[in-house]
Amino acid sequence: MNTQDNFKKQIPEPPKNIKVFNTKRKPKKRKFVPWVAQTVISWPDLKKRGAKLTRTNMEALDGKPYLLLINHASKVDLNMMYKATHPQPLVNVMTIEGFRDFTLPLMDLLGVIGKRKFIQDLNLIKNIKYTIKELGAIFVLFPESRYSLDGTTSYITPSVGALVHMIKVPVAVLTLHGNFVTHPQWNKKNKHTYVEGEIRPIVLPEEAETLSTDEVNRRIAEAFVYDDYKWQYENKVVIDDPDRAKGLHSILYKCPRCGKEFETDSAGCELWCNACGARWEQDEYGRLHATDGGETVYEHIPDWTKWERECVREEVRNGTYYFEDNDARIETLPNWTKFHKHGHGRVVQTIEGTRVEVDSYYGGEPTVLFRPALDLDSMHIEYDYLGWGDCIDISVPKDSFWCYLSKRDQITKISFATEEIYFLAKEKAARKKKESC
Repeated sequence: MNTQDNFKKQIPEPPKNIKVFNTKRKPKKRKFVPWVAQTVISWPDLKKRGAKLTRTNMEALDGKPYLLLINHASKVDLNMMYKATHPQPLVNVMTIEGFRDFTLPLMDLLGVIGKRKFIQDLNLIKNIKYTIKELGAIFVLFPESRYSLDGTTSYITPSVGALVHMIKVPVAVLTLHGNFVTHPQWNKKNKHTYVEGEIRPIVLPEEAETLSTDEVNRRIAEAFVYDDYKWQYENKVVIDDPDRAKGLHSILYKCPRCGKEFETDSAGCELWCNACGARWEQDEYGRLHATDGGETVYEHIPDWTKWERECVREEVRNGTYYFEDNDARIETLPNWTKFHKHGHGRVVQTIEGTRVEVDSYYGGEPTVLFRPALDLDSMHIEYDYLGWGDCIDISVPKDSFWCYLSKRDQITKISFATEEIYFLAKEKAARKKKESC
């Protein structure tokens, strides 16, 4: 395969005979069907959990259309979304694979529109404006654009504040707690434990016309500070499921005792390192405790992932970071109906960007997808997606490349690296711009 011109942005498109998902479709105002979803799906689940919702200063927005931002951790978020917005009509956005799971006709009935992750999409901006200004409905957005990896805040692009400033709409935030620890993405078992949330406005109707982008982003950042494991421990929320630590090695991939990567494993309530023999148990409040007589090092799980990210940042900034998988299984999702298989390909990530090489794209010529560092600020990852394996999803406007990796437990590090590579590239670009002035 030709590997020349590695660092040029390359955006492949499916052949003309392949139908592509239409992100231009306008949302429709739905009243009855979302009400059914609220009563049949949402409320029974929340009642079992003893869920609590607090409304703070919502009088200024009640009955009016607005943009609602929600932190994202699990499917429980949708149940709380319906509870918080009832009885007002709403439109929310979902990525293409969600339509594959639940079908386009059903999502259309629920007022859901589709997009691809981590690409600029002017249609989304138009649909948000249309929903609020023309339909008079609430538009729901998950600004982190993916599930939290460790129950703490994920990166939120400053373009969210720019969007709010541009369309000049009121904004509310629904902050959820317990939604991660009850169903983390690295452990597919829903524990059905207690969740709570608070909905409050951060941009009032009278402020929508005047607030700067920087001020909107400041308020969003302030509202999106959360730590689900800290919340669980402080509120003594018991999760005593016997398999509560199963899959934990997917995010705690680097041993803090010996420093080896991708040697950790987990089952039941335990996590261990195959390289040095260190062992930990996760208690019913989410804390880790060494059981082998050694140092616990990180009792609080987000402290462990924070350390891992710091290690990745060091690799990125000293130029040693490199990932390569020459035997990744490549599938694409141009439309919602099905994944298209393309055999095995190559995935490479360096500080210049992320590259996918496919030997035969839709049965045709070898194809390269390359997203430069400044063009990809975050990565969509899935732990054992539908039982098919760990994968990364890299999208372009008309297709999404799902790369199932042959190497184990790599995707958390790749997620960290994508953001750190972007941050470094952004700093370099800012310095270059300053020097040229």
